[in-house]
Amino acid sequence: MGNGPAPFSDIGKRAKDLLYKDYNFDHKFSLSIPSTTGLGLIATGLKKDQIFVGDIKTLYKSGNTIVDVKVDTYSNVATKITVNDILHGTKAALSFNIPDHKSGKLDVHYVHPHAAIDSSIGLNPSPQLEVSAAIGSKDLCLGAEVGFNTTSAAFTKYNAGIAFNRPDFSAALMLADKGKNLKASYIHYVDRPDGLTVAAEITHRFSSYENRFTIGSSQSIDPVTVLKTRFSDDGKAALQVQRAWRPNSLITLSAEYDSTKIFGSSTRLGLALALKP
Repeated sequence: MGNGPAPFSDIGKRAKDLLYKDYNFDHKFSLSIPSTTGLGLIATGLKKDQIFVGDIKTLYKSGNTIVDVKVDTYSNVATKITVNDILHGTKAALSFNIPDHKSGKLDVHYVHPHAAIDSSIGLNPSPQLEVSAAIGSKDLCLGAEVGFNTTSAAFTKYNAGIAFNRPDFSAALMLADKGKNLKASYIHYVDRPDGLTVAAEITHRFSSYENRFTIGSSQSIDPVTVLKTRFSDDGKAALQVQRAWRPNSLITLSAEYDSTKIFGSSTRLGLALALKP
């Protein structure tokens, strides 16, 4: 991508990842088995309450082509075929699910030194169209996205945003949810040996004039352990500890306390184990 802008979906992503990524309040296990022959295997299991679901995904790479096939607990088969560099800066992905014959979708991604464009169209008689674009540079970009349902002839979404990125911070402003909400996010990388990073997200709802905010932090306790915290105005506080107990293998403990709960459990705990030989 060089000095070009990131895709529209990356606007505000840095702060969002720090605040929400890898927080899991269930029990999750994943095993990744890479292969030098181009064929990899990923098995994932998730226990939520008393229900256990899982899937097995195979990933095959050959030249510019990637074939991703996933089979879940309910025998649904999801397939995605991605071809990179069809034209300079262009890649396309075809995805479909079995037995859902209406799930076919074609995604096309184009990257230019001053623009990034993503488009998606459903491969069925009444397709849904989605287009997003970002223009500018890696430091400053402006973007928008729209979704259109051809059956109802109505827009399913339209959002716009702007991002300003520097080596030590990133700020973003997003008009989201069909113009109903205004979201502002900020992340700052503090120049400290422990890699302290702080982030905040504020949402203003125009209909109710309500403001919501979430703040969080991330820092290294030691070379293989990262501690994350999160606090929000709805009375919830969360903590995450992630440790690389061996190369490419992570164990993540997440906990959340809800101070507004009077009845029932106010604490949620989750454990995720990711293995990669």
